[in-house]
Amino acid sequence: MLESVIIIYDARCSLCCGCMRWLQLHAIRKSLFEFIPCQSDERKNRFPEIDETGCLEYLHVVLPDKKILLGEKSLPEILCRLRYFRWFSIFFRMPVINLFPYALYRCIANNRFVISRTIAPLMKEKR
Repeated sequence: MLESVIIIYDARCSLCCGCMRWLQLHAIRKSLFEFIPCQSDERKNRFPEIDETGCLEYLHVVLPDKKILLGEKSLPEILCRLRYFRWFSIFFRMPVINLFPYALYRCIANNRFVISRTIAPLMKEKR
């Protein structure tokens, strides 16, 4: 059985917050993810080794054995805990395909605030 992981994310980024809600919705079971905002005192107290600058640059996933994965390296661990999306984690084990998630993650991470501003009006229209 999969153990829960801690996801540390930027709570000021609407794209990041939306992704956390999506993960919670698609988790195999609700207790598989614990979400901690990067800016929170909880993160500072529990994970003082993660500074805010690094925290804002990369999504951090803390595994049950306390190993910390950053950015695209965390994606297979997240995917294997999602209903209907588990099989995607297989692609991260393939050497050539392994470069694609890095490029995609960096592109999204570097432009997340622009993406957030673009998506926000679209989300309001759906309501």
